[in-house]
Amino acid sequence: MSGAAGFVWDPRLASHVYREDHPLKPWRLRGVHDTLERLGAFAQPGARLLAPRDATRAEIERVHDPAYVDAIVQASARPGLDYSEWGLAKWGDTPPFQGMHEASLLTTGASLVAMEEVISGRVRVAFNGSGGLHHAMRRRASGFCIYNDPAIVCGILADRGMRVAYIDIDAHHGDGVQAAFYETDQVLTISLHETGRTLFPGTGFADERGAGKGAGYSINVALPPYTDDSAYVRAFDAAVPPLVERYRPDVLVTQQGIDTHFADPLTHLQLSTHARQHVVRWFGSTPYPWVAMGGGGYDLDAVRRTWSMEYLLMLGAPIPPELHDQHPPLLSGSNRTAVDSATDQAVREALAAAFS
Repeated sequence: MSGAAGFVWDPRLASHVYREDHPLKPWRLRGVHDTLERLGAFAQPGARLLAPRDATRAEIERVHDPAYVDAIVQASARPGLDYSEWGLAKWGDTPPFQGMHEASLLTTGASLVAMEEVISGRVRVAFNGSGGLHHAMRRRASGFCIYNDPAIVCGILADRGMRVAYIDIDAHHGDGVQAAFYETDQVLTISLHETGRTLFPGTGFADERGAGKGAGYSINVALPPYTDDSAYVRAFDAAVPPLVERYRPDVLVTQQGIDTHFADPLTHLQLSTHARQHVVRWFGSTPYPWVAMGGGGYDLDAVRRTWSMEYLLMLGAPIPPELHDQHPPLLSGSNRTAVDSATDQAVREALAAAFS
């Protein structure tokens, strides 16, 4: 397999606007691209800039109900109507906006291009920062997500007979991907996230472990608020490598939302670039073809620096100090004890619920 690393990019991926005051700002991706360009990343021998394409209707319907897709098409043309039954609301998390269907087709197609390049062996890994929209359900938009591109990628890979390990390190539970594969063992979903007791979508507890053939193949590590680098790295290392090794997938799919960062305004985790480097290095150390996507991230500088760093890791390139957090938060005293205890409990519960 090639050692190359793809980066899916077109300025159109960063051009749509949910609402002027909306926290998800697709233009944040320009900062990632421009930082990498300034650092010479795309001139590296293994770098591959990949052009996205539109997803097809059939690809979208691998996960989404045709009636839902019809509603999104209508909302895209006439966003002023009432689409609340489909999870869209003007002043809600996921507002209808002009051109939303077309923007979502391109975002999803970008993840599918990443998948195709990886599965063909033309690249070892490919990253679509515009993707990772993991909350969308079969018949409902949710949590800023319209079409669930990670679930679509995992579903198409499963349809080709591949075993997929999906690892979600966004601060929010990957509920839409979990729901799509809750009753199958062909896609192992592992989500490390802030507990649903304190954060949207209020799900992702260890007892959500799958059903039927999927029992034990939905894994949830529900972390306490204020989890820092030390606790997170320990939780990741205890849960993810042994489960993935036991499952032996054909392909690795990751959702790399950076709303876990200590500067993020919407969440309560306290991670820095250093914990993320540890995790993404592990992804890169595995023998599996790797499809990587973005996700949440609402502090624009944290997004810019972290995803730039993560693509450099995919390339095997050095990390400039300017991309790292210089003074990440570190718990001490009773706060340290409390978070460590709750984190260890979350890991124990997740592993106890896992397939054997």
